[in-house]
Amino acid sequence: MQIEILGNAETIIEQNGNLLIKTPQAEARVMVYSPTIIRICISKNFDEADTSFAVIEKPLGEFTWWELDNSIEVTTSALRLIINKNPLRFNFYTADGKALSEDDTRFGTNWQGDRVINYRKLYADEKFIGLGEKHGDLNRRGCNYVNWNTDASEHTIKDDPLYKTFPFFIGLHSGLTYGLFFDNTYKSYFDFGATTDEQMSWFGADGGDMNYYFFGAQSIRDILQDYTWLTGRMEMPPLWSLGYQQCRWSYMSADEVLDVARKFREHNIPADVMYCDIDYMDGFKIFTWNQETFANPKGMIDELKAMNFRLVTIIDPGIKIEEGYKEYDEGIASNYFATYPNGEKYVADVWPGRCHFPDFLREDVRQWWGEAFTALTQPGVEGFWNDMNEPAAWGQNMPWLVKFGEQYMPEVRNAYGMQMARATYNGTKTILNNKRPFILTRAAYAGTQRYSAIWTGDNSATDEHMLFGQRLVNSLGLTGMSFTGVDIGGFMGNPTPELMLRWNSLGVYTPMFRNHSAKGMIRREPWEWGEENEAIIRKDIEQRYKLLPYIYSGFYQSHQSGLPLARTLAIDHSDDENVFDVKYQNQFMFGDALLVAPVISTAKTANIYLPENDWYRLSSDKKYSGSHAYDVDAPLTDLPVFVKAGAIIPMQNLIQNTNEQGDGILIIHIWNGDHVTELVYYEDDGTTYDYENGAYYKRTIRFDPQKRGITLSAIEGSYQSKYKTIQLYLHGFERGVEAISDLGNENKPISIAY
Repeated sequence: MQIEILGNAETIIEQNGNLLIKTPQAEARVMVYSPTIIRICISKNFDEADTSFAVIEKPLGEFTWWELDNSIEVTTSALRLIINKNPLRFNFYTADGKALSEDDTRFGTNWQGDRVINYRKLYADEKFIGLGEKHGDLNRRGCNYVNWNTDASEHTIKDDPLYKTFPFFIGLHSGLTYGLFFDNTYKSYFDFGATTDEQMSWFGADGGDMNYYFFGAQSIRDILQDYTWLTGRMEMPPLWSLGYQQCRWSYMSADEVLDVARKFREHNIPADVMYCDIDYMDGFKIFTWNQETFANPKGMIDELKAMNFRLVTIIDPGIKIEEGYKEYDEGIASNYFATYPNGEKYVADVWPGRCHFPDFLREDVRQWWGEAFTALTQPGVEGFWNDMNEPAAWGQNMPWLVKFGEQYMPEVRNAYGMQMARATYNGTKTILNNKRPFILTRAAYAGTQRYSAIWTGDNSATDEHMLFGQRLVNSLGLTGMSFTGVDIGGFMGNPTPELMLRWNSLGVYTPMFRNHSAKGMIRREPWEWGEENEAIIRKDIEQRYKLLPYIYSGFYQSHQSGLPLARTLAIDHSDDENVFDVKYQNQFMFGDALLVAPVISTAKTANIYLPENDWYRLSSDKKYSGSHAYDVDAPLTDLPVFVKAGAIIPMQNLIQNTNEQGDGILIIHIWNGDHVTELVYYEDDGTTYDYENGAYYKRTIRFDPQKRGITLSAIEGSYQSKYKTIQLYLHGFERGVEAISDLGNENKPISIAY
């Protein structure tokens, strides 16, 4: 095999806002996107179209650079890029000269055939976090990974790859931070010093360009803000999708779906969403309904809506080969399906039998796919669950000869699921006419947050999978994906009652709260576990609904800044070694205020770590000092959850679903602390896109212990809050509950002394 290592610079010119450097092996281009983002793209054959599935921003076009005898320097207010000319190597520093990340001087960027690899210096104390849906510990140091979207059915907690590709990581060393996004959809590889004698880390792909974006902001929060500026941020989700979701493979008839929904109301267990898995279809054919078991889908959905439920239906990409089937006939007539190089349609077996697969890389195919959703929206479906879109087929190994547009399977497999989600999102958003769709996808690539929520696929009913799932959610939050979830209770296998209780209590603090299980597994609905356990499950789901004002405001934070709702402690405590300790790495913040410590189902106590700050146990208001570990009680009725001192948490009294208006009281809880804190409270109608035109209600709630005051800023936005009064609960103060005060909708601040 021929090996080529990037050699000496031969020509250096600035052209169209890019710095172009040619070597005998390839051409390198340097582009500045912001003071903290610099792109390096090294290619043997540049595509001047320069397209990306992930990136939505453009380079600045102008930047400062100069050439010296042996190097080139590119500078911004935050970064200094020193490019050694002989051989060509790229080294990133802070503006004041501290090394952030440097090419390995020997190997830099190189090629082995079509495979392109970049080797980088490994620092003695360097940690790595990120990559999204990956096994292992919070700190990826010493591990290696592959990105190749895979239908990982019944995966273990050590399997790799899984369903999604997020080639973005954050490096930490010497008190510094940096980020790196490798925007390449080929099968890719990351090795964080696993097999290089502590000398190098490396990443690369089976083909394509060495195309990466370097982030130099000096906090993880700022790096995430930059990364999601570059790749986009999530829209505000439908409020109903933040409630409790009940799913199963499968509810076999409309009668069964309605029966389960009625039982939620009869048992007074809050819920908002019912699902239909693949058995609602006619022979598993996409965009059809089973005419025997789901003969009147509109009637079923009307009944669900009368009970204040929404319906989410599953959608797979495989189109059954069957003449007379609308989607098949249209796809054949317009040549919408993936092919072999000779033009033959690619065929593989999946749920309906022999299938073709839409070419979602093409705009006309995405348009056609989106328009087909009228078969679901006309009866009233508002949520769309994209599954099997790695893409998956029986046998698990689609030939690399399969062609999507002008590209072949190895080039675009990792983006296929994202493009399906994009087509589903754009189509349903158009059809629903200003109503927000809920989109869920199993496969994804960087930037998917613009279109869809995600879940972590087919997990298992074990404690280790429960903890693994939380690490996945935390890690996915480091890739721009805030709206994430797991199958509560485990998709495969049967949870014990204790595991079901524990997992459900953790679900309260999971961005997407969905109970799901496979065919043949025991029933998972809350009332299936006996009256005593049902009461515990009900209590925890009620807590979720009380927290919705806080959760919705947290998603607004994600929408505005890219900061995830569920976040690893490393985001705010990257210099605290304890947060990387395997004993504490599953802990996470849920929004700015709540620290959650997952606990296995068989334990009644837990060893937890509280980082810097003072903390209160949510259930008791017991106060704890930070930077210490504690052994705490952890009964199945009380998951260890702690509130940061100074925290502001808006809540509401109990409702049974998000359609319910409630009593009009916004309950603001504040826990005493030594520092000024703020929370941006956000509200809109929860269902439309009117918020994009100013129809929202936003106020900054501020706690100032020095001034002994609490203020609500003047209102921003034109939306009228559904809350008419506030009730203030003070924790750790001399005074407790404050009298109900007028909230009003007048555009003026409110001040409260204590």
